Amino acid sequence: QVQLVESGGGLVQAGGSLRLSCAASGRTGSSYAMGWFRQAPGKDREFVARISGPGGATYYADSVKGRFTISTDNAKNTVYLQMNSLKPEDTAVYYCAAGRYRRSYYLAAHEYDYWGQGTQVTVSS
Repeated sequence: QVQLVESGGGLVQAGGSLRLSCAASGRTGSSYAMGWFRQAPGKDREFVARISGPGGATYYADSVKGRFTISTDNAKNTVYLQMNSLKPEDTAVYYCAAGRYRRSYYLAAHEYDYWGQGTQVTVSS
């Protein structure tokens, strides 16, 4: 089992920045990919970014490309999501997820095995 705890959410004005953190514990060695998803009220959970494999390959949703950066600190078992130039449409609950190895691009929620409880991000206009 892997436990994930997100932090760093909050209220920010449009154009501002936030950094989300996701601390992993438990059998972290079993995680091949780490991802961030978000869910706005009344909408489906959507992919935001992921980092995977020993090389740390990253991939971003088009809506956040160039504004968000996903990174890891393996010594701290923590994955980060640096969010810059935030927009009101980025408002959502942000979830961290971990996936075991599979033949997958890790772009869909069902490709992940463990989830955090979520952290609220609100961007005011």
